[in-house]
Amino acid sequence: MSARTEILDRLRSALHDAPEAPEIPRKYRHSSGMNEEELIELLRDRLLDYKAGVSVVDEASVPAKVAELLKGETSYVVPAGLDERWTALAPGRVVDSPEEPLSVEELDGIDAVVTGCAAAVAETGTIILDGSPGQGRRACSLIPDHHVCLVRAGDIYGVLPEAVRRLDVTHPLTWISGPSATSDIELQRVEGVHGPRRLDVVIIRS
Repeated sequence: MSARTEILDRLRSALHDAPEAPEIPRKYRHSSGMNEEELIELLRDRLLDYKAGVSVVDEASVPAKVAELLKGETSYVVPAGLDERWTALAPGRVVDSPEEPLSVEELDGIDAVVTGCAAAVAETGTIILDGSPGQGRRACSLIPDHHVCLVRAGDIYGVLPEAVRRLDVTHPLTWISGPSATSDIELQRVEGVHGPRRLDVVIIRS
């Protein structure tokens, strides 16, 4: 008998006479009812409150805005599936692919990262990455010190339940609410502890 089988058998034995779990009430809001402009404005407000940079542009302006945000960075990494047009004006591009993943040491030597996102929650100011080709693996979005995240307006949801319904929960999800920061030590805010010190979000209008 394997250790796994033994543990599961013990759990089943311990739970054989357990009462049925009560029904969980789900009376929370399932949607916000906001239109695109309202969603963009609420997300922008929340992100600014988290000390993130926010730009709202049309798709044609994305390459110029990304180049502007990366000005002064000597290099930046992108996942292999990110639309190449979005970084066409920014020199210093390095591609991280499943076939040729960069090492932690290589990522640590890169100034910034540019990714897309799976969804954004306006009410909480949260950006969600799911590891798909345009977002890359988690190490890419956590190790460089500057994260430029591209968010399509159509991927913004008002409240969390809306966004969760559209996520594949079997994917590795990274939830980002502003630049990485902690105030654990003497209530002094320290940025860049568990991820990028700087977060710039580019919201792309439909």
